[in-house]
Amino acid sequence: MKITDLIKKADKTLFSFELLPPLKGHSISSIYRTIDPLLEYNPSFINVTYHQEEVIYKKRENGLLEKKTVRKRPGTVAISAAIKYKYPGVEVVPHIICGGFTREETEYALIDFSYLGIDNVLALRGDAPKNQRTFIPEKEGHAHADTLVAQITDMNRGKFLDNELLNAFSTNFCVGVAGYPEKHIESPNLAYDMKYLKGKIDAGAEYIITQMFYDNRKYFDFLEACRREGINVPVIPGLKPICSIRDINVLPQVFFIDIPEELVKRLTACKSNEDAFKVGIEWGIMQSEELIRSGVPVVHYFTVGISENIRQIACAVFKS
Repeated sequence: MKITDLIKKADKTLFSFELLPPLKGHSISSIYRTIDPLLEYNPSFINVTYHQEEVIYKKRENGLLEKKTVRKRPGTVAISAAIKYKYPGVEVVPHIICGGFTREETEYALIDFSYLGIDNVLALRGDAPKNQRTFIPEKEGHAHADTLVAQITDMNRGKFLDNELLNAFSTNFCVGVAGYPEKHIESPNLAYDMKYLKGKIDAGAEYIITQMFYDNRKYFDFLEACRREGINVPVIPGLKPICSIRDINVLPQVFFIDIPEELVKRLTACKSNEDAFKVGIEWGIMQSEELIRSGVPVVHYFTVGISENIRQIACAVFKS
């Protein structure tokens, strides 16, 4: 079922979460260990991230550097299929990104998802690899998510890259995109960023999942800005509970977000990461309860390989 249909049918706020594929060399069992404790709280859908290739340099015996291209977290298509058929009743939403894909490779990936009966995707530009200062698209790829969304929309209309195809089937994808309550790092301001978001909706995106935030006012202001811009699709808040004291510094550097003063005070008073983990759960419960009271369609959680904190939050706010 499409994510938008799930939202329309629901009479309460839904629960969902995002998974990282395991590192290369690890089994899918880690994915199941993350999912299984959360099934009690009836997740409506599970997102699976996609990670493009990275360039690394290894030192040879002669002292010279050898350039290697690696994928550290492969398996998004296979993991999505495994989740779909192991957990019936839970929709799976694989990410599909611009980075590392040509338009033709994007088309092939979407055909694979369609053949598997997966009708929901999250379309993202993706971040620049660690060895690049800025995002560089593939020669025949997408530079921005709006054109990626447009390609998926074309396939939903039966339009493929090969114009000579006769009687091509139409895919049935429900496309989500990312939104940034505190603006994307590359945008000069939120108003400028909002125009890019509107472009993704105009291209065919049907809902938005936000970047993480720790002050719900950021979400409410963002939602109001969306409506003023004429963006009327569901806007799903994304939350990531704090896990350690060092998150105070790491999260703003990696995701370019603010940490509220009150949360910083509580974390700096912690004596250990175990204490910070508990604070993260308490803050996540507080955020979730306020968002649910406001009538958000879904609360979406970023697990980043950890589900115990999500389980405790879900137990507090989603338990029947």
